[in-house]
Amino acid sequence: MTVHTFHLDASWPGGRNEVGVMEAGNLKTEISIPPEMDGPGIGTNPDEMLLGAAATCYLITVAAMIERANLPLSRISLQSEGKVDVTNGIYTYLKIIHKPFVKLKADATEKDMQQLKKIVHAAESSCMISRAVKGNVAIELEEDLSFE
Repeated sequence: MTVHTFHLDASWPGGRNEVGVMEAGNLKTEISIPPEMDGPGIGTNPDEMLLGAAATCYLITVAAMIERANLPLSRISLQSEGKVDVTNGIYTYLKIIHKPFVKLKADATEKDMQQLKKIVHAAESSCMISRAVKGNVAIELEEDLSFE
């Protein structure tokens, strides 16, 4: 078994609406509560970071699976949304919606497209972050797959 260890250092100057800093490898940013939650909205926040972690993990997983399958990829991109419910002052991260856009080259076959459809769905359950939040945050897909 191999265990990878990741480190994060953060500091916070005081109360709820202050601005802190965090550093984790190449990620160095200010942090605060977003304006939607009555915070100063400086830097990033846990909601964006969770969405970013889930989205980038999913995107990289899809790309790796397409590469391993030797599919004729033209381009790939992703938009993701995080939905947070606020009921009685309690914030609950409800779901993440991934919207992958994948275009295969013009010489791709219908069989390639069928394999791509399987990959786009399988990647969600293969992604480490998706597995980490499973049972707590729903993950939905709204894929847009096409030929050049």
